[in-house]
Amino acid sequence: MVKHFLNIPYVQSSELPTHQFDIYVPNVDNPAARPLICFIHGGAWRAEDKAHHAEFARKLCTLTSCAVAVPNYRLTPNNPAEDEDVFRHPGHAEDALSFLSFAIAWDGTPGLGRLYDSAQIFVIGHSCSAHMLASIFLDSSAATPSLSPSPSLLASVQAIILSEGIYDLDMLLVRFPAYREWFILNAFGNLDAYEPFSVTHLPLRSSTPRWHLIHSRMDSLVDIPQTEAMFAHLTSLVHDPSKVTKDLDSITEEHNDMLKGDNYIRVVGNYIKGCTGVI
Repeated sequence: MVKHFLNIPYVQSSELPTHQFDIYVPNVDNPAARPLICFIHGGAWRAEDKAHHAEFARKLCTLTSCAVAVPNYRLTPNNPAEDEDVFRHPGHAEDALSFLSFAIAWDGTPGLGRLYDSAQIFVIGHSCSAHMLASIFLDSSAATPSLSPSPSLLASVQAIILSEGIYDLDMLLVRFPAYREWFILNAFGNLDAYEPFSVTHLPLRSSTPRWHLIHSRMDSLVDIPQTEAMFAHLTSLVHDPSKVTKDLDSITEEHNDMLKGDNYIRVVGNYIKGCTGVI
């Protein structure tokens, strides 16, 4: 049976639900010796909640026998007023970084102690959160210096798993021009071009983590050239081919539907289980 602990604050000075996370813990003798999997949800920087992914987290926890944490983060409003000070990038990724920094230092719940090995972290990003995680773990400091992770976090993260990712914003808008009004303009501002915020040109911060990119050929919301461009960029940075891999064949569901079935859980879980010395 999987235990769960809900609505745990990761920003101690905040009472916002968007600064809370849920964690699902396997029924094993010593969970503190096992890795933590962190799933950062997507939603075009403007939608979704950790509660939407409770069943996904529970199943992934069961498959891997690892704790699975799902944080919220602050979202850009769908229809901000013209005079509103809009919450936008890099604020969403700053929250994700705050959560990950909290996770490697957290002592666990009162009476139970540590629920995972904080030196073994796996992070999963889907859709817009793939961009958020790439902005953290690649060096985006020229555009967003607030997204600089600590050396201890860089050392703890063993693998970064990104699926259906948005990486090159300008290329995305060529393929899907309606996305500018739908969410890019609000999340990033009204700019002529978004090249400074695209992650397909960023330097590497650390050679420690593995990178695994996933994309479904049936995805109609984000096209495969996004993942191909990101894979090409990462392989130009990381010269160990075992550390940058892609899977464009295992997932056949639509962009969000994949999170509702068992296939994506199996693909992600088996990748994590297959990482050397992890489980």
